[in-house]
Parts: sequence; structure tokens; C-alpha cells
Amino acid sequence: MNVTLHMFLTGGLLSDGRFFLKAEDRMGNLVHPDRAAASLFAWDERSFYGTFLEKTDEGILLETMETLFFLVSPKWLEHVSFALSEDLLRWQKVARQIVKALATGNFLPNFSEWNRGNYGWRLDDPQEPLSAEGERLLTLVLNDLLSQRGGVRTAWHGLRRQFPALDVLGDDLSPHMGESEWLQTIGLRPDDTPFRTCLQLTEPEGEAADWSLKLLLQDREMPDRVFEIFSGNSGDNQAVPLRIENQNEIIQADPESETTMPDAWRAYRHRLMSDIRKCKEILPWMQNEATGLPLPASLTNEQAWTFLTESSLQLVQAGIHVFLPVWWEQVKRTKPRVKIRVSGHSSGKSPAYFGISQVMDFEWRLAIGSIELGEAEFQQLLDQKQRLLKVQGQWVQLTPALFAQMQETLKRTTGKHPLTLREVMKLHLAGPEESPDTTWEDWDRPTVLPVEVDLNRHLFQLMAKLQDTKRIPLVEQPAGFQGKLRSYQREGSSWLLFLRQFGLGACLADDMGLGKTIQFITYLLSLKETGLQQSSSLLICPTSVIGNWQKELQRFAPSLSVYVHYGTARHKEEAFIQAAKKADLVITSYSLSYLDERELASLAWSSICLDEAQHIKNAQTRQATAIRGLRAGHRIALTGTPIENRLTELWSIFDFLNPGYLGSLREFSRRFVHPIERDQDRRLVQQVQRLIQPFLLRRVKTDPQIQLDLPALNEGKEYVSLTPEQGALYESTIQSMFDRLDQASPMQRRGLILTTLTRLKQLCDHPGLIDNVLGAPDEKSRSPKMERLLELIGDIRQKGERSLIFTQYIEMGKLLQRVLEKEGYGPVLFLNGSTPKDMRDWMISRFQDTALPDDQRASIFILSLKAGGTGLNLTEANHVFHIDRWWNPAVEKQATDRAYRIGQQRNVQVYKFISLGTIEERIDEMMERKLSLSEQIVGNGESWITELSTQELRELFLLRSEWLDLKG
Repeated sequence: MNVTLHMFLTGGLLSDGRFFLKAEDRMGNLVHPDRAAASLFAWDERSFYGTFLEKTDEGILLETMETLFFLVSPKWLEHVSFALSEDLLRWQKVARQIVKALATGNFLPNFSEWNRGNYGWRLDDPQEPLSAEGERLLTLVLNDLLSQRGGVRTAWHGLRRQFPALDVLGDDLSPHMGESEWLQTIGLRPDDTPFRTCLQLTEPEGEAADWSLKLLLQDREMPDRVFEIFSGNSGDNQAVPLRIENQNEIIQADPESETTMPDAWRAYRHRLMSDIRKCKEILPWMQNEATGLPLPASLTNEQAWTFLTESSLQLVQAGIHVFLPVWWEQVKRTKPRVKIRVSGHSSGKSPAYFGISQVMDFEWRLAIGSIELGEAEFQQLLDQKQRLLKVQGQWVQLTPALFAQMQETLKRTTGKHPLTLREVMKLHLAGPEESPDTTWEDWDRPTVLPVEVDLNRHLFQLMAKLQDTKRIPLVEQPAGFQGKLRSYQREGSSWLLFLRQFGLGACLADDMGLGKTIQFITYLLSLKETGLQQSSSLLICPTSVIGNWQKELQRFAPSLSVYVHYGTARHKEEAFIQAAKKADLVITSYSLSYLDERELASLAWSSICLDEAQHIKNAQTRQATAIRGLRAGHRIALTGTPIENRLTELWSIFDFLNPGYLGSLREFSRRFVHPIERDQDRRLVQQVQRLIQPFLLRRVKTDPQIQLDLPALNEGKEYVSLTPEQGALYESTIQSMFDRLDQASPMQRRGLILTTLTRLKQLCDHPGLIDNVLGAPDEKSRSPKMERLLELIGDIRQKGERSLIFTQYIEMGKLLQRVLEKEGYGPVLFLNGSTPKDMRDWMISRFQDTALPDDQRASIFILSLKAGGTGLNLTEANHVFHIDRWWNPAVEKQATDRAYRIGQQRNVQVYKFISLGTIEERIDEMMERKLSLSEQIVGNGESWITELSTQELRELFLLRSEWLDLKG
């Protein structure tokens, strides 16, 4: 065995702050970095004995703290001899100095680095200073410690709170102080001067008076003792305790006075004169030949403004204390607001007749604290050209910039068009924190002002009803409705009719199974019976539920005439118009919404309703674009999941309901989507909730007020192992992905990950989906999921109960159908995206028809998740199987709710299949730990997996082989 017994080490600090370490043998040959790391860090637990260190072809790269530990206390092998280069020996000495300084606290901020705008440090030891490179390592070490959680960071934050001057760097540092004074200012050097030099600004006492500025000395030990200093040319004033005759002499004016400056202070006249020179440099407009400061002095309004906003900060940074009027901090904190007072609507109509595009009459006022100024008052004050004004007994800032901000605010708020009800509602619901098109960061450098809306009585009552649906008057059940509405269903249809009065789009987002279909049918019957429907209504829904809608309309509202626009024999052009006009409701599919866009756009619909409205979640698709372009007096969306994966899906639905209400997609993404999905900003989540709440009605099955009396829902997980065959295929699949991953472009990388993800999920279902070996005699034994399903189905069949089986993959559905029928569980139905409408209707009817004999009814219904996961009523089943997981709780819940809905009489059992040791188990664990953002507004999908790092992907995809089924 060839063991290196001697190593010669060299190293140095790189420009990026890392330390490079290189090892050579006696012959000057490079020692491989892996071998060098194993020898140099053989006993170092932090680096896992050198394993976790970053290496290059030439050597080892150490991070800051790794460098310090290595140089001070190396953990190398004892039987190997190491020789250090002179450079490395110098670095070793520097590291020991740094450790000693850290232990004793013998280090200081480096004034030179602070002046350059950097946090830099130096040793507080003039006898043994560090070199420039040594100070750089010290700075790296300290900055690393300050960034980590712990005592050092806590102490540093406490010091910064106590001495804010520590946060002043670069050009913001006062040029009027040296290092010694700066260290005193930041609290790291004692100041033995018995007094502080101060300037005091006093506001005018009368309307004609000027501001005044005084020079004071404050006793450090007794801050209440303050002495005023007058310059020599200030005139004879008997009340003067101190007087400066020239720049070198201080004379006591009244030795008997109790306010006379103590004699001991005279020894520090050099400090006072130094402070006066600083004031002279900072306040060049207040100089005189004798003292540099004619004090007390009178200031104009403009000079007082400059002193308050600029000079006072410069003085404080230079070590001069400043006393400002007590109201100044409040004035600075007070953010002006624009208040829009809505007095009514321009048409003068009753509020029961205006719509969301109705133009509103309004006036604006500028609010500063408790003061409100109308346009004329504000302009009158601006004409005085004073930055500080006393208005109604209060000081306020009125600047030209404020006027520009106000104009920009009005421009953005009302735009080039009159203010409409849409904008009024948006401003009112968003709250006063910010105005439209403004990010939270903008308020540090505001270009627009916050906006508040004052509503008149009618609008206030409208908003109150929209925000509390219990205030909305209930509409009687229509005479033509065949059945009995539940109380919450009556409330839902009344809510739809109420929003229709104002042309406000409505999203009915009740939980699956609560009867959104019935509520919309009630809405249509009410329109017909009250004469409010002047033209036909349009319903757009997935193809798979067209038949369901026909059956429900025939059952609950036989008086409604319905035209189904679907199939190859559907009417076109004029024939379509004639057929549609004769009907109360036209039903068509999402795919035809753009294929037959010309026909659908030829009519102005009384209302347009989107069932399973998440089908337009991608706003840029032809389908979504065509639907948004249709004309309607009222727009309705029905969906149990307004958001499945992204917040932009919510925007797409609401842009259909109330066009323009949430702004453009780009604006909405910048203002809400990115910060919410990146940071889960709770404040922005609440703001989105406030904006959409009046137009979204959601009730869940568990709400006590619903009183569904549904049977129990039990969810369980069925864990199965992989066979050795599946395990081998699994590992070869992920290895193939990782072999290609590093060379792939970002787009190729995402595609490769998603393709691998699909293959792994199919492999966990059945290896035949990967190797295309299907139909063999051992078909069922190749898949533990298949074997476990057959066991469970056997028990269920003996009880005479029925099952739904969901899968994402058509081939898996066909495989399940073939095996189940072969095992004697037929007939087995299979519905997927390619199943014709007539066949779908027949399958659903055969499964649900309780009049059929048991030998003719199907007890097992297999459905592809996309085609059968929404809109169907399959309450004859009380067992639901998820063979492969969608990894989106909302989508899985939708599928389960095909059985767990109104009409279900038995307890429902849900089985979620998971292959142990695989990505299925890891994702399930993450879903259990992670709070579902869809409960707040945001959902989860699979696309996030493509953004993981390679190491994170390894941890996610890695097969835990201890769960392999070794029976074969």
C-alpha cells in the first residue's frame, strides 16, 4: 500500500475570501486533493474528516472558519510529517493572533474601511498590528461570526441599536471627524469631556417671528444642566452665563450665577472650539469672523427646513448633539394620504341599477395627519412656497415633491378615464396601506401616496352586504324548481342574483358535493320567472359532465329549455343563433369555446357560467382568451378549486368574472404572486383575500352551518414494497437522469426531471408500463400495488360495495381493467379523456342505477384523474383508490368528492397507495409536514421539483433499498 509519509504544504487567501491549500510529496509531485484532505483533516468532525471540503484539480478550498480552525489547530494524521511554506507559517501566526483577539475582545472597527463603505476590522494593538492581508482575514472571520446565529450576532445587533452611527458607512460618514472622534461616537472609545456640545433649533413664537438656533453645553453626568453660549458680537445680555470673545477664550459672564459653567470645563476649551469648527464647516451660511457661529441666530423658513432635514443628521454624525422641536419626529413619520370621497354615481340612478363600470362622482382631499386640504386650499398653501407651514395649529411639510406625488397618485388611481365602481371597490377593499401599482418597498421612496376611499351611505351598505353574505336578502325558491333547496343553497343562489344587480362577477367555490349545479339552476329559474333574463344564458363545462348537466336540468328544472351545442351535428352560424335564441340555456364544452368562437361571440348572453372554471387557469391559452372575449350581462364561475398550483390561476378566473379588477397579469404577478409564493407574505395574502372575498363564496362540508349530515370520511395509506425487478429499474432510471443532468440546459434539465418523475411513478405502479411487457401470465405478481388492490377489492366485493379507482395513466387504467376482469370482478368500467360523450353517460348511468340487478351493474369504476376527477356524481361508490398520487391535495380531494358528496349514504373509505423507499414516500412525507398554501390562497403542484439542486434531487429520488420486497 502506497502511503504518503511526507507532505509539503503551501496556501494563501484568494480574492473570493476562500483559502487555497496545496500539498506536494518529497519529489514535488502534487498529492491528490482527496488524499491530502483525508490526511490533513483525518480527525476533523466538522468536515466529516475531509469529505465535505470543496476540492479542485490542484488542491483544497477552505471557507473562512475552516481556514481559521485548520491554521490554529490542525487535525491531521500523526504518522505523516508535514512541512509548511513560509507563507503558510505567516498565515498560522496571523490566525493565532486573530483567535487571541477574539478571546480578549482586542479588536476594533477599521475606520479606513468604514470610510470606503465596507465593514472592516483591525487589531487594537499598536505593538503588533496585522498586515493588510491579516486584517482581511480578521474581517472575514468577524463578518462570518456576525452573520451566524449566536451570542456574537446578538451582541452586535444590540450595539447597533445603541449606537446607530455604526450603520453609517462610505460617503454617509461625516468628513468632519477623525478616527478617535468616530470611535467615541460609536461607543468604542471613552469620551472624558465633561460636557456635550449641542445645537438647539426653536420654532417661531409668533407668525412674524423667525426660527432660532442656540449653542448649548450639556452636562454629561446631569443632562438637565444645560448652559447657553453666546458669541462675542451678540450684544450685552445680563442673562448670558457664558460668552465667547474669540476662538481661544471663554469668559464667565456672571461668576455668582448658579448657571455659570463650572471652572473645570475651561480645561476642555479646545474640545468646544473643535466642535465649533465642525459646526462652521457643516453650516457655512452661519459664519462670522470672530467665532464662526453668530449665536443665538435667526433662521429663515428655508434654512430651518435644511437644518431639520440635512444639517442635523450631518451634525450628529460629526459628534454634535442636536435638540429639535418635539413635533418633528411625528411630522417625519406622518405619511400624507389622498382621500377620495365618493359622493354618488354620475347617472344619478338608484344604486340598485348601476354596474361595475358605472362612473362615480368624487372629490379628492390631501390628508396629513388629522388635517385635510381640498385642492384649492392645497394650491393656496403651495403658492406660499414654504416647506414648513403651520396649518390649523399643526406643523406640516408641503413640498413641490409632495404635489408631484399627489398628481401621480391621482393619475394612477383614476387614470385617463373617470373613476368607476370597479376602481372604488378595489381601493376600498385593498385598504389604506398602499395604492394600486405600488410595491411595499416604494413607501421608503414614495412616488405615489396611499389612497383611502370614503364611501357614501348607499355604497357603504353595498360593501357591507358583499362582505357579509348574511345581510343579503334571501330569494324565495322558484316555483319551477322540482325539489327542496337546503338553506345554504338558497343563500348561494340569492348571492348570485344579488351580485347580478350590480354587474359583479361571482365565483361560487363551494366544496365538492355541496350542490353548485343546483344553485346555478335555481339562479336561472329565478331569472326566467321574474322576467330578468332578456336573452339566453351560456354554460361552458368539461365534455365529461355535459350529460350530467342535462340530467340535473331535466330533474330539477324541466321548465327550462336547453340546447346542447356539441357533437359533429351541432348547428353553425345562423342555425346556431336561431337555436340558441329559443333556449333558456345553451350548454357547450371548453374545447368548442374557441373552435366555435365565432358562433358564441355572435350573441350577447344574459349570463355566462363556467363550470369547473379552473379550465381557464392558464390565461394565455386560446380557450381562456376566447372565453374572456364573450359578451355577457353577468359572469359566473363554478369551481371547488379556484387555485390548483399558482396564484395566477386565481387572476385568470377573476379577470373573466370582473375584467381589469385585479389589474394586468404582469402587475398582479409583481405585486402579489412573486412575494407570496417566494416568501409566503401573510400581509399580502390577507390583502388578496380582501380583494376577492366579496366575489367569492366558499362553504365546506365540515362547516357546522351546512348541516349536511354526511357519513364519515376515512382516509388511509396503503404502503407497498417494490420488487427486485422494480428496484433495479428504479435505480437505472435515476442514474440515467443524473448522468445527463449536468450537461443539460435549464430547459432540458426541467424536461429531463419531469420525464424521469413520470417514469418513476409509472414504474411504482407496474414495471410493464416502462418495459411495455404487458399481458403476461405473471402480470399481477409483477406489481405489489396490483396485488394489494386485488386483496382489498376482494373484501369490498364480498360486502356488496362499489369502488372508484383513480390513476393518471391510461395504460395503467387498461391494465387494471384487464386484470380485474380476469380475476372475476367484471364488468369493470374505464372512463378516460378519449371516451365519447354517449359512452360516458352510459357508464355513469350503469354505475349509479340502483334498479339494475347486481349481475348487470358494474361494481368497479376506473377513471383517469383528469377526465373523471371533477363534475361527476358517483355516490354509489363508497371506496376510493388513488393508485398513483397527483401530489396536489386539492386535485386528490376533487377526485374523492365524486363519491363523498350529497347523496352518499355510507361511510367513505379512501386508500392512497405509496411505494416504500421511493420518491412517492418522500413526497408524501413532505406534503404531511408542509402547510398547504391552498388553504390560504396558494396551491402545490409538481413543477417545484424541477427547481431543486442536484444534491436535493439525489436525496428526493434516492431509492431506500431496505424496503425492497425480496420474496422473489
